Amino acid sequence: MRRIVTAAAAVAATALFLATVPLHRHWFDLGVYWGTVNAWVHDGVGVYDYLSPGTTYGFTYPPFAALCMLPLTLLTWPAAVVLAATVNICAAGAVLWWTVWPVVRREGWTPWYAMVLAVCLMSLLEPVHDTFTFGQVNLVLLALVLADTELLRRGSLWAGCAIGLAAAVKLTPALFIGWLLLAGHRRAGLAATATAAAATLLAAAVAPGASRDFWTRAMWDTDRVGSLSYASNQSLRGTFARLDAPTWVWAVAVVAVLAVWAYRVRRADVVTGAALTGVTACLVSPVTWVHHLVWMIPALAVLAGEALRLRTRGLVVASVGSYVLLCSSLVWLWRGDPGTGGVGALVGGSAYVWIGLGLLVAPRPGWRTKARPRPILADRVGERAG
Repeated sequence: MRRIVTAAAAVAATALFLATVPLHRHWFDLGVYWGTVNAWVHDGVGVYDYLSPGTTYGFTYPPFAALCMLPLTLLTWPAAVVLAATVNICAAGAVLWWTVWPVVRREGWTPWYAMVLAVCLMSLLEPVHDTFTFGQVNLVLLALVLADTELLRRGSLWAGCAIGLAAAVKLTPALFIGWLLLAGHRRAGLAATATAAAATLLAAAVAPGASRDFWTRAMWDTDRVGSLSYASNQSLRGTFARLDAPTWVWAVAVVAVLAVWAYRVRRADVVTGAALTGVTACLVSPVTWVHHLVWMIPALAVLAGEALRLRTRGLVVASVGSYVLLCSSLVWLWRGDPGTGGVGALVGGSAYVWIGLGLLVAPRPGWRTKARPRPILADRVGERAG
């Protein structure tokens, strides 16, 4: 009964928080998707010529993504919102299954109770509730990548195909192809490359004008996505833009981060390698809006799992602190001009960047050999029986 009451209270508190505290984004990005494909199909407007009414924002993904979104032309706006919410709920459930469920099973927790609390905790993350209210696609792409990691662990011949599809929809997941090749998963890496190439060629055959426009113009026009120095841009590029630093400084930082990532993923297991790649993709992308940071969820899960397993104070503090900060909306305190706020603005205005860098260098499983692992449930049961 205590667990039922606690779970109900957690759900109620989470619902109250989401209904009153975070900003609702009014399905803005979904509106761009819906408006783009409808204008393309019904009015003959180019995919990369459409702008959301009253804004300078248009479609920024590769043409294959527009093909995937064509079913939106069959739906009214309310139906599109319902579909987007439903798809994101399913994707979030899949992400939890592949990141949290292994920890629940290892720790021997009551499954329904642990997963209800996990759903609440995940819902409080700013990138997650922003993804839902923007109508964004990143949770879906993350679920595709995690599905591929599971196929990879099972030795499936289909491993890599889902990553290839994700990379064809959006450029950010393309880094996972690099991870597959660096980590020695060559078959999966080739499958991912072939799938991404096939999807891109399909889009070029179906929409040659849109493909030509994207790869020669729209892809390179950063003004289409907004100001690089805006507080929501929690990438290294965003941090250096807020500091008004030269572009070459950002380029050097990206090379350094990629070097650390390459070194670590070559020695990491599948789960940790995917987690590190998600973090790195957020750091090196020129634009990483806050809702893009759902790619950090696997790394947060790995860090929390290690904190539970090893029971070291540093990992516990890092795990809890990272989670709390990603729920805090702290970076919006400097949404004006963080360059005038001194050290406080530098630290707080790019808080999620520092979390990403911390997750990138955090000890992976096996590095803390001196820590005493927490006994698993079977050991504790055996001790009581003895």
